[in-house]
Amino acid sequence: MTGPKIYFVIPLFGGIPITQTAVSSFVVMLLLCAAGILLGRNLKKRPGRRQALVEKGVMMLYGMVGETMGEHNLRWTPYIGALFLSSLGGTLIGMTGILRSATADLSTTVTWAVMTSVLCWSVSIKANGFWGWLKGFTEPVAVMTPMNIISEISQPVSMSFRHFGNIAGGGVLTSLLYSALATGSSLLLGAVGESVIASVLFLLGGIALFVLGMRRKKLACKIFGAVCTATGLLALLGLTGVPFLEVGIPGILSLYFDVFSGGVQALVFSLLTMVYIGNACPAPEEA
Repeated sequence: MTGPKIYFVIPLFGGIPITQTAVSSFVVMLLLCAAGILLGRNLKKRPGRRQALVEKGVMMLYGMVGETMGEHNLRWTPYIGALFLSSLGGTLIGMTGILRSATADLSTTVTWAVMTSVLCWSVSIKANGFWGWLKGFTEPVAVMTPMNIISEISQPVSMSFRHFGNIAGGGVLTSLLYSALATGSSLLLGAVGESVIASVLFLLGGIALFVLGMRRKKLACKIFGAVCTATGLLALLGLTGVPFLEVGIPGILSLYFDVFSGGVQALVFSLLTMVYIGNACPAPEEA
């Protein structure tokens, strides 16, 4: 697995490279804008199924932000929603096989994390003034200043590396699995294809196992039967270069690494953002 490729360079300001990550992020942005326009138009007082589903999702988002950040911070809901959907979409877009996951690039998650830190600092400066914000680094005692500064720096670093590490690690494992399955397919078909008798036995044995699995409802028999049948059939046809073992197994892992893990990381990143901004924006009575 390599880094994002550079498609072309815009000859401005010394050259602006347009990478796979930039294209994926732009496509996700366009899809989210299009979805917002389509789902937000023709709203009615008596909502249909689509409008009711959208309103339910928006209410859930506002409820989550209100419970995490407080009712006085509901103005941050659109930002949190855009961050969550951008993160989720940036991960899922890698499943197309054409575009690269935007969140598999450290520059994407670092940008989001730094943006969160800048928002926290700007809110603190607006509430306490610039000198009041700087004074917060010396509390409770001056000796704590280095630790407070390190804490402010580690906040975006930990957020960005956590999200990037999980998505990029899943991509690396999937790539290694594809390579191993392709090698296994080649070795298996090469060994079976040397003998017509072995190919026929694999074909007939696979059919028998698959039928047995269907009758007894055994998943293992179905899987092994399908593999043996495909091995025998491809060996008889002389198609020893087909990586048939790549079918199915990577898809199951993709459901975890791309869908489940991507959703969890998007939710965790959004929750951490809400916590950090919520701490910087306490309720008026608490402030």
